[in-house]
Amino acid sequence: MSEPRVLHTVTPVWHSLPISRIAGRPVHLKMEALQPVGSFKIRGIGHLCQNAVAGGARHFVSSSGGNAGVAAAYAGRELGVRTTVFVFHGVPDTARQRMEEYGAEVVMAGPSWQEAHEAASLVAERDGAFYVHPFDHPDIWAGHSTLVDEVVAQGLQPKLVVVAVGGGGLLTGLMQGLDRHGLEKTRILTVETHGTESFFAARAAGHLVRLPRINSVAKTLGAAQVATEAFELAKQHDVESLVVTDEQALAACRQFALDHRILVEPAAGAALAAAYGQLGAVARAEDVLVIVCGGVGIALKDDIFAYTPRDPD
Repeated sequence: MSEPRVLHTVTPVWHSLPISRIAGRPVHLKMEALQPVGSFKIRGIGHLCQNAVAGGARHFVSSSGGNAGVAAAYAGRELGVRTTVFVFHGVPDTARQRMEEYGAEVVMAGPSWQEAHEAASLVAERDGAFYVHPFDHPDIWAGHSTLVDEVVAQGLQPKLVVVAVGGGGLLTGLMQGLDRHGLEKTRILTVETHGTESFFAARAAGHLVRLPRINSVAKTLGAAQVATEAFELAKQHDVESLVVTDEQALAACRQFALDHRILVEPAAGAALAAAYGQLGAVARAEDVLVIVCGGVGIALKDDIFAYTPRDPD
């Protein structure tokens, strides 16, 4: 019997000379921006969708701030499964257009991901469809954990990993992968932007916290509450949480485009900001691996080079 097709690709690890010079220490980049859908999301969501099809799923319903919906749409096309994605107002046009190009039906539902999630869940239950959660499912975490398999196979065992956190799916997969390879002592620096910092707030409070609203240009980090598994598993790891401004994240996007000729969205810019700015644990690490999560919610027409900071609340 043939092996099931893998929907993600093995991405390279780059030694970033420009960032290493600034940080004063070796900085490597796991280039998830080079996935076929433009972000790491296809690892977990592709794995989830493949297992769902094996179990008889014939219709995917998902909710998304952009990247998860694109990954679900891509998986649906590759697996020959009808796909519906619920999005919210503010999701970038580039992401919605990509979902439609992959053949998904895109439905607008409310001002935030929470409303899109609720609408998608209701439709999935009503129609007997398989709900493709964007970040909170064991199959998603298992898929994301393959990133660590690749890093180890590529000869790297970093002392510090820097990762952006939205709903916590990537963080959970990262921790599971580190544990599998005996790297549970590797330090992790999580980065969020002001206005999306549900993980930071939960760790400060000692319990899960639901943000009253999302207020950041990093829309794909906009989960009002981080997944329970990410919060609980982080208690077993050496994790430091950091929050950066929109301006810092976008400045990192701009500099990264100049240094490496690749556009990434503000979610990836948040993690890169820690490396460029030598923030938090980066300033104390011997070497650093940044997960460049990528993102399709960015385009040249967005003109991030002329970003105007929002007025303070």
